[in-house]
Amino acid sequence: MFFYDMDRLLYLLVFVLFLGSCSEYQKVVRGEDLAAKYKVAENLYKEGKYKKALRLLEQIVPQYRGKPQAERIMYYYADTYYQLEDFYLSGYQFERYVKSYPNSQKKEEAAYKGAKSYYYLSPRYSLDQEETTKAIEKLQEFINTFPESEDLKEANALVTELRNKKERKAYEIAKQYHHREDYKVAIAAFDNYLVDYPGSSFKEKILYYKLESEYLLAIGSYESLVKERLEIAQDYYNGYKKYYKTEGEYLEKAEEIAQDIKTRLELIK
Repeated sequence: MFFYDMDRLLYLLVFVLFLGSCSEYQKVVRGEDLAAKYKVAENLYKEGKYKKALRLLEQIVPQYRGKPQAERIMYYYADTYYQLEDFYLSGYQFERYVKSYPNSQKKEEAAYKGAKSYYYLSPRYSLDQEETTKAIEKLQEFINTFPESEDLKEANALVTELRNKKERKAYEIAKQYHHREDYKVAIAAFDNYLVDYPGSSFKEKILYYKLESEYLLAIGSYESLVKERLEIAQDYYNGYKKYYKTEGEYLEKAEEIAQDIKTRLELIK
């Protein structure tokens, strides 16, 4: 019974303290004391209580513009959005911070978190990649501005990841034309891809599907166009073999197409 009463007492004590802290917080939120709001907001931010801190920071940021405390408050404000994963606003606020305080000791950190915010906004590859392009630009800007940064390795890795995502999106679009049997458009899309992404990890797939598109276009053409298109397909096969002579995911299929092209051309002759 004694221990039961002690547990109840401890629970009530914690509950009372909790209510007291909440009422104190609400008092500061509703009050007019700017210094108190700043102090509580700073403490909450340092304790990782970002939602509560944000409510106060939103109140005091406009009031501290032009004052000595503004630089610190603006960093807290931007980073609070970042910690809460509101990356649209953290990206925007960190950019404002870097422009407003170019000599800040936090400039590099703010610039990286701002660029990384755009990275987090990049959608999966199957969606529109406008945000991905913007993220690449922001990260590249950070890399160029801070070439000695400790975050450089990670920043470069993020750029590579984002570029791969864009490459995959472009590859999937081109491949869709092929699968829809719109071979002329597919070949043009594959050519554009090779210009835009010459070192892509999808290069073999692109070269193979370009060959297959021209081959299928040729054998489905009017008789007067077959020979010319088969010869073009043969050139595409040679282009594939230039890079994949003995090994390749599509080597066997490419060889089969090449043999059929050769047979068809001999029959035409």
